[in-house]
Amino acid sequence: MYYTYYIADVFTKTIFNGAQVAVFPHADGLNKKQMGFIARELNLTETVFLSKSADKDNFFRMHIFSPKEEIDVAGHPIIAAAYVLGICGSLELSNDSYTPVIFQQNSGAVQANVSSVKGVPSFIQYTRVISPIVDYFTPSEAELASFLGIDAAYIDNKKYSTRLVSCGVPYLVVPTFYYETLREAKFDFAAWTQSIAPQTAAQEILLVSPKTPAQDSDFAVRLVGPNIGVHDDPPVGSAIPTLAAFLCSFDHLQKGTYTFAVERGDENVRRSVLNMEMDHKGEDTMTIRVGGEAVKAAEGTMFIPEA
Repeated sequence: MYYTYYIADVFTKTIFNGAQVAVFPHADGLNKKQMGFIARELNLTETVFLSKSADKDNFFRMHIFSPKEEIDVAGHPIIAAAYVLGICGSLELSNDSYTPVIFQQNSGAVQANVSSVKGVPSFIQYTRVISPIVDYFTPSEAELASFLGIDAAYIDNKKYSTRLVSCGVPYLVVPTFYYETLREAKFDFAAWTQSIAPQTAAQEILLVSPKTPAQDSDFAVRLVGPNIGVHDDPPVGSAIPTLAAFLCSFDHLQKGTYTFAVERGDENVRRSVLNMEMDHKGEDTMTIRVGGEAVKAAEGTMFIPEA
């Protein structure tokens, strides 16, 4: 049987930028084994399979696969899925206001709101409620510098400081004074294994810089770690709740609602811009809203043998 799929570039308004996500908007009839084969064939970071609910309007079951395994929760697929549903006519868009849509991921239901211009999705934003855990037990700056391949003097210990933050998945968040430090970091696995870092249970390091060369972003971020290729610059959507919790863990950030634009990559590495809005109330839970744009990069059909 033939299935139509789309490839969307997410968190960008320019084709060949952002993160690539494949979306099968009508995946009814596919089982998980087939989904896994398809994701491996396309070999993108994430491939999304959608099935529409028969008794609920604008409600879709979402399965997300990497080339290796199924993923329970992710952010980029929400933007990609809502955008694709809008452009292929499976989601009736409102011209006067936003259109709500709910995606049931393995981790739970997520609502997104789709704004449109002349019947085309223009901005998608989804909401999450997180329960962050912040730990101050982190490697020394000398250890951090050794496995990140940077100068310890460029690690920010004035306005910010390194912290272990988990919103379900633990990340070691390392703030740097300069954007160039973040871009030039090079993970050293041997130095990592000789530090106390593995004891933190974090398998990924989120580098953060409040200085960026672009006018449309407030923070630059980059993920590195033992399971990330030295030259890779993976999507950061799943780490955005961690960034929000990290910023709110400092006393100098007063309570209130904040909006930041976060960039990943650069003009040579598929630059993304994610819009993050967070309600900082000093409570155990925090509401964040993540939004962005998307563009269609490809449309095609794939023949899937019956199970």
